[in-house]
Amino acid sequence: MKTGIRWLNDYLEPDASKSEQAEMLTHAGFPLEEEGGEGDLQWQDFEMTSNRGDCLCHIGLARELAAYGRMALRKPEITTLEGNGNASEHIQVSNREPKLCPRYTARVIKGITVGPSPPWLASRLESIGQIPRNCVVDATNFVLFEYGQPSHVFDLDTLKGGQIIIRKATEGEPFIPIGEGAESVKLRQNDLVIADQERAIAIAGVKGGAETAVTDGTTNILIEAATFDPVSVRRTSRELRISSDSSYRFERGVHPAAIDEAADRLTSLILELAGGQLIEGMVEDGAPIPAAPVVSMRTTRCRDLIGVDIPTEQMVDALERLELDPKVVGDAIECTIPSHRLDLTREVDLIEEVVRMWGLSNLPVNDMIPIRVNAENPMQTAVSRMKESLVAQGCFETISHTFIDLKHAQRFLDQKRDHARVDEDRPGNESALRPSLLPSLLEIRRRNLDSGVDQLKLFELASIHDREGTDHRERTMISILVDHDGEHQDVLRSTIGITERMLRSVAGLGCTIHLRDLEDQSDPWMHAAAAITVDDVPVGMVGLLDHDVLQGHGLEGPVGAAEIQVEALMRLYPPQIQAAPLPAYPSIQRDLSIQVPENTRWHQVRDLILQLQPDNLESIDFITTYRGKQVAGGMKSLTMRICFRSAERTLRNEEVDTAMERINAAMEDLTVTSGT
Repeated sequence: MKTGIRWLNDYLEPDASKSEQAEMLTHAGFPLEEEGGEGDLQWQDFEMTSNRGDCLCHIGLARELAAYGRMALRKPEITTLEGNGNASEHIQVSNREPKLCPRYTARVIKGITVGPSPPWLASRLESIGQIPRNCVVDATNFVLFEYGQPSHVFDLDTLKGGQIIIRKATEGEPFIPIGEGAESVKLRQNDLVIADQERAIAIAGVKGGAETAVTDGTTNILIEAATFDPVSVRRTSRELRISSDSSYRFERGVHPAAIDEAADRLTSLILELAGGQLIEGMVEDGAPIPAAPVVSMRTTRCRDLIGVDIPTEQMVDALERLELDPKVVGDAIECTIPSHRLDLTREVDLIEEVVRMWGLSNLPVNDMIPIRVNAENPMQTAVSRMKESLVAQGCFETISHTFIDLKHAQRFLDQKRDHARVDEDRPGNESALRPSLLPSLLEIRRRNLDSGVDQLKLFELASIHDREGTDHRERTMISILVDHDGEHQDVLRSTIGITERMLRSVAGLGCTIHLRDLEDQSDPWMHAAAAITVDDVPVGMVGLLDHDVLQGHGLEGPVGAAEIQVEALMRLYPPQIQAAPLPAYPSIQRDLSIQVPENTRWHQVRDLILQLQPDNLESIDFITTYRGKQVAGGMKSLTMRICFRSAERTLRNEEVDTAMERINAAMEDLTVTSGT
């Protein structure tokens, strides 16, 4: 906002020097951007935020100076307006768009004489870079920069039909704006215009028309004072590429109750400068003027937000200086917001006003910024560890949609569970909440395969949904999909290895992971599957996906998959770390190969050995399964490594041989053939 130094002092008591104006307005939140001029034409330009349209005028900034500097605000004296006749006999106003034009007023003056402006008026306008035109136009511009209220003056004798109509333009309606060399523009249907009975005579809030402009020969005028919707003004101004000081202010908001004082000031100035006779009355149309809003501010909230213990009395004093009529009600201060402060709508707005008047420079500055480290969130840490482990093993994380095709959802449900759906329509066939993350991973795998990606390992962590009877369940799962070249056993081993390493990242390296075959095959989407327990806690399953399921997604096998319940796994986090000294004595290892019936499970063999409780047994590790010519039909060969160690001395081979003989004898209970 460009202000004249002397012009601004017209509204202050006492006067403020140029430097004092700059310093106080800067502290009040309006930094000085530029200055210039000499003598009576000195000026300063202050930065404005978009919500402070009330300060785009000299009285607005003078009000801020008076409040901040505890000075008196000296408003101009407005001569009592007395007229003859009835304005409604000379003009009628029809407001067809009250939402876009909340209030429109019109006054009539007859018998004026248009001439040059007096020196005091011309110098005020020149101090801010305006060029004086004539006393009527200059008075309009003067009030614009004095009150911030845009007004317009029409040559009454050029209006057709004695009527002002606020309406929307017709598509392609021609309009010639005021200005030297201005060209006709074509209006659009959404443009709000001021019109007479035949044509548009002004673009509402943007520009007046050349055909009804005041000239040196004008004798009768109509004074318009109105308020328009800021969004409508901005849209019209931008799309027509027509901007003005009026549109700049209307875009930031003008309250319907604020236009009367400025209109009175303009009317009295024109009568003083151009003479004439005011026609009694004001013709207006629009919505009722809304009541002044009341905004409450809690004093405790104010202190908490700014971090300074400001006394309530100082808060009230600051708000009084801003003309907010504060009233203390308990722990709160209620303020009645004046019409020029459209920016004050919330409690935090009042807190900002208190701080501005109290002094932003008085806020304490902490050289040391306190740093607070939030407590570790176990779930977030565990999830991060799982994801980091999978990514380190070459897996890619996916994020897919919660809704899937119903036919895909049904493939991943057993007899005990049903799918969960939403009532409203979904695009396409995606109406089911997914009961498993695997359908989404399979679709992503298919799309990558279509793009030429042969081998891929994917994972996703998200919620799944299903129903048991009338109960809806939501669980957080992490699912893994492994697809690479190899036989069924290779893909299965790779999937198990990836899953186990991920589980150990959460449950600890020393956790015990058991895989038990799912003999009942309660999960029909799995071809070969095993339940996973970690330290005897069931956490999920791992295996190969069923061939029919793969074909339903356009894939061939084998494809490995794992599904882990995150909530169950969280029972093992953080891991219980146990430290043990390094062994002082060497171990003795024996590899044992046994032939067992095809339906014998690995855990049966391991559990049988553990039941024997051999002396100095340290560990039993599975190595491989073999099926071939050397193995009888219906049988398979399991190879394991059994480790013995004593914490007190070096073992002798004879001691281990005795233990192995007991183990070989026990294997006969499984109808096995063993070999060391």
